[in-house]
Amino acid sequence: MNELPTRRRLLHIAAAAPLFPGTWFSLLAPKRAAAAAAKPRSRVRPGDPAWPSEERWRSLGQEVQVALIKVQSPLAGCLAAPAGPACAQMFKMASNPYFLGDEVGLTQTLAWVDAWTSRPSTYAVAARTTKDVAAAVNFARQHNLRLVVKGGGHSYQGTSNAPDSLLIWTRKMNEVTLHDAFVGTGCEGRAAPVRAATIGAGAVWAQAYDAVSTRWGGYVQGGGCMTVGVAGLVQSGGFGSFSKAYGLAAGSLLQAEVVTADGVVRIANACTNPDLFWGLKGGGGGSLAVVTRLTLRVHPLPEQFGAVDMTIKATSAPAFRKLVGLIIDFCSQSLLNPNWGEQIRFRPENVLKISMVFQGLDRSRARAVWQPFLDSLATAPEDFKVELGLFGIVSTSARDFWAPTLFKKLLGFISTDDRPGAPPGNVFWPGDQGQAGQVLHGYQSAWLPVALVQDAQRRQAFCDALFAATRHWGVSLHLNKGLAGAPADAVAAAKDTAMNPAVLDAFALAICGAQEPPAYPGVAGHEPNAALARGRVLAIQRAMDELRKVVPNAGSYLAESNFFEPNWQQSFWGPNYSRLLAVKARYDPDGLFFVHHGVGSERWSADGFTQLAPP
Repeated sequence: MNELPTRRRLLHIAAAAPLFPGTWFSLLAPKRAAAAAAKPRSRVRPGDPAWPSEERWRSLGQEVQVALIKVQSPLAGCLAAPAGPACAQMFKMASNPYFLGDEVGLTQTLAWVDAWTSRPSTYAVAARTTKDVAAAVNFARQHNLRLVVKGGGHSYQGTSNAPDSLLIWTRKMNEVTLHDAFVGTGCEGRAAPVRAATIGAGAVWAQAYDAVSTRWGGYVQGGGCMTVGVAGLVQSGGFGSFSKAYGLAAGSLLQAEVVTADGVVRIANACTNPDLFWGLKGGGGGSLAVVTRLTLRVHPLPEQFGAVDMTIKATSAPAFRKLVGLIIDFCSQSLLNPNWGEQIRFRPENVLKISMVFQGLDRSRARAVWQPFLDSLATAPEDFKVELGLFGIVSTSARDFWAPTLFKKLLGFISTDDRPGAPPGNVFWPGDQGQAGQVLHGYQSAWLPVALVQDAQRRQAFCDALFAATRHWGVSLHLNKGLAGAPADAVAAAKDTAMNPAVLDAFALAICGAQEPPAYPGVAGHEPNAALARGRVLAIQRAMDELRKVVPNAGSYLAESNFFEPNWQQSFWGPNYSRLLAVKARYDPDGLFFVHHGVGSERWSADGFTQLAPP
């Protein structure tokens, strides 16, 4: 309450300082001396005198009943016996995203070379209720522990794990409740009832789509990858295959139940704690509070969803440059609208891979959209070889899109959890399996403004830059991860989030990345290929440097970005970062919640254990 008057008083003193030499310094000197004498605050680790005693851990265990776990990594046996059959089975299972998600000591990505390695917490609370989460938050705060939150565990930045920490694991909080007429707490009489779904923080999108679309016939805007956690995606902003139609996942957030750093359970929506509500919409997971459940708007489900799958091989580098121009022209004319999503990949070997989805069209209309592009290729058969996928352009009932039908399994359209007794709903897209257990080598992203493809001169420069980038490394343009061409209501909802405003007029998110199959440092025969990784990092940097020649100050999507992003506050949030810091100061003034490149993390050491600057 006294902050503003105090600030005014200091300003008055500063203004008078020239009249009273030495006064200003003498007033500040005691504070400067105290600050210099103060030691950095450090969180405690196992073995420190302040680490909680076994009795205190038992007390937490009694409070959360059977939810407290002394964590052991499934990879520990591999470190001891890397050539044994158990280790071989472990690395085989590491390609199953559901196996990874069900293991408290693992994450979906196992490492990023020269950045981080997945390591388990010392203890975990496998929360089943919000009360369990509050107990863990209180215990961490009272004992000055490093706290980690994990739901789906898909963080590329390594934010779902930290050694010597207490983990809040929300995997078991995966219930889905459907509402025909939802009104947020405190919004009675101020907001019209809407169709909605309340989803537990530990649910993954396969579970959400099964409940909302397959069983209920509605659509909730979520992630394209079905094993990504619901809570993490929404807090990152959240793109799905159909975001050009329905906007950000965060844009559909109606209400969140959270536990803040003081252990209090709070509701956040447009009417109750609206500043926290805004921060949760794109401010990043694990920085402001622990989300326990989310309520998302349910949209009408279209009649059909469909996909376009084709590969075009150019016979020479000049032909590939021509192909780049053709697809970008076609994209700007025909794909920047609510009907289309997903990606177009440009590969160094002069190959263009098209993996698109559509909604609001039937198969014949989708084919008509692509026919002009195919006709342009047909005029130069000596330059381009077109290979359609299994069916080229297909469509299906939207209600069955995520359903694990036998037909889709037999044709390889959908993959399933192959563990004995696994729930039939444990499904994922085959194209996402390469992410399970991956070791990242490098990863960068940049939003591309629609102006790049609207003006003929700028489009020419962009195509040149894109072609030049492919001489170093492959580039994917994710058309669904930019809102240029989206409906006005979807853009307006995204504008009312913490996301970098660059997303609003971006026609795509450009991504350059590289990874290898499951590996782990220290396991003989399964070591990551560090030399290969470092060479790829240089190639990725050169490729992105070419693109940044035409977009020098591009923003980056925090969930899919460079671990070493130099100016991450501006890149992830732009002008919204100062407002996010204010939310952080209000709800987590002592910095209990820490993640790499999260809000306020610049005040802590890289591992989150030592405070470098006061709040």
